[in-house]
Amino acid sequence: MTVARSAVDVVAEHVALELEAIDRMYLNVYVPHLQTAGAVAGYLRVQHHQRFASTTAVAPMTEAFVRNIEQFVSHEGVDLVAFAKGQRKDEVTQKYLRRFRKREGVLYVGKAQEKARVMRTQRRASPTTGATYPWIVESTAMVNHYYFYCVDEDFGPFFLKFCSYFPYNAKLCINGHEYLKRQLAKRGVRFAPLDNGIKSCADPALMQRLADGLSDDKIDRLLRKWLKRLPHPFPARDRAAGYRYQLSILQAEFSLTQVLDQPVLGRIFFEEVIRENLDIGRPGQVSLIFDRKVSRRTPGQFRTRVITEGVVPSLHVDYKKSRIKQYHKEGQALRTETTINDTRDFAIGRRIHNLPELRKIGFAANRRLLDVQCIGHDCFLGEASFQDLQRPVTVDNQRAAALRFADPRVQALLNVLLLFLLVRGTFTHKDVREHLAPLLGHQPSHYTAGRITYDLRRLRLHGLIKRTPKTHRYRATAKGLRTAIFYTRLYNRALRTGLAVISPAACNPDLPMAKSIRAAETALDKWYQHAKLAA
Repeated sequence: MTVARSAVDVVAEHVALELEAIDRMYLNVYVPHLQTAGAVAGYLRVQHHQRFASTTAVAPMTEAFVRNIEQFVSHEGVDLVAFAKGQRKDEVTQKYLRRFRKREGVLYVGKAQEKARVMRTQRRASPTTGATYPWIVESTAMVNHYYFYCVDEDFGPFFLKFCSYFPYNAKLCINGHEYLKRQLAKRGVRFAPLDNGIKSCADPALMQRLADGLSDDKIDRLLRKWLKRLPHPFPARDRAAGYRYQLSILQAEFSLTQVLDQPVLGRIFFEEVIRENLDIGRPGQVSLIFDRKVSRRTPGQFRTRVITEGVVPSLHVDYKKSRIKQYHKEGQALRTETTINDTRDFAIGRRIHNLPELRKIGFAANRRLLDVQCIGHDCFLGEASFQDLQRPVTVDNQRAAALRFADPRVQALLNVLLLFLLVRGTFTHKDVREHLAPLLGHQPSHYTAGRITYDLRRLRLHGLIKRTPKTHRYRATAKGLRTAIFYTRLYNRALRTGLAVISPAACNPDLPMAKSIRAAETALDKWYQHAKLAA
């Protein structure tokens, strides 16, 4: 078995199993027609025939719902667990799962007081007559929530949490990897489970197809199935009138799991990748990974965090309310995971039917992060390729000047090119001018079009960019991507910093490198003087 020499080697040659799958999904379960005060007032007038809308009319519904839950617990013979403050619900659930032997059913029902968005009635007074009247308003309150922890034949463990106060909004939590394990088991495919993942599988191609098959329609059918089996807060006449639950995406996790054949090497190179990519949370880098334009007006924090739990580090990159997390899972696999907490960060609606478009964004972000990391960690140019860039080039009778490594204009130009790496879109003459001129100390308006044309021709003829046919737009090539990262990183991280350390005016002459250079200089001087005297 070969030993990996780089991050690219790990990903390309030492991945024993790879799986892209939806991980956890946290979904809003709500009645669309009852989410505003005006809609609730209409419901109370039409369904409850009130002259003046007041939530006192739904108090019997709330009492009946809680009573039905208590009767359900008694009839099913399951426990009603009152969660203590700070108690980990997952630990309680695992205890019940270890004892559960049925194909599907309810594990237990949990109860906890939590803050919720509710509708209340306020008494208001008319400014003209002084008479009081009820008025529906949105508010928050600490109310009881009921957690139905269940096991489904197709989805495995999940929970459905109901608020016991009108309009009885709920939350559905599922796990895509648990769904996948159930589907593999139903088809008799041998596999080894990983905590929240798959370690090995007898049929990886079928496994990936099953993971891709987790659709919005299947999730919706899961909800409908269990709404029929569990206590329902709305009476049948309300449901017949169109007051039915719908699903929207509150949080979705899209994961790429790469099981490594040599876990020790995977950990070593994962740490190398973390060290080389601490700047990946900057706006310019984040815009490449998520394929979104980032400006000064873009809300949210843009940062990279390295969090260590015990001896296991993890890399976190934030974009608005979403993030990518990367870590070494159970010492056996590299897990790259995009968590989207607000679909509107990507101009996509929250309804469950938007899941196909959202999963494209999540999985693409995982891949782009790996691409940037591999290129950033393993970028190199052969001697011949490097020397080609140092000389002028002639292509189809068109001559272009060299891209000399130490030329400030070349460095600025390649820094600008980095802004467009891995982006699906293209860039124009104007885009380059707006970014290049400030790096060279000029206003964009003072940087002539001819100079930009000259620079673009140099990049194009050296093969670093290519022009989209019949347009005035350009795209970075793979060679351009490697060259830009190599030039800028070597210049900024090695050449400039190294010369600053060993210069006579160095701010800290006691650094080990500076001392070593001065010692070598002294030794050469002594040798020269000795040789001269000897001659």
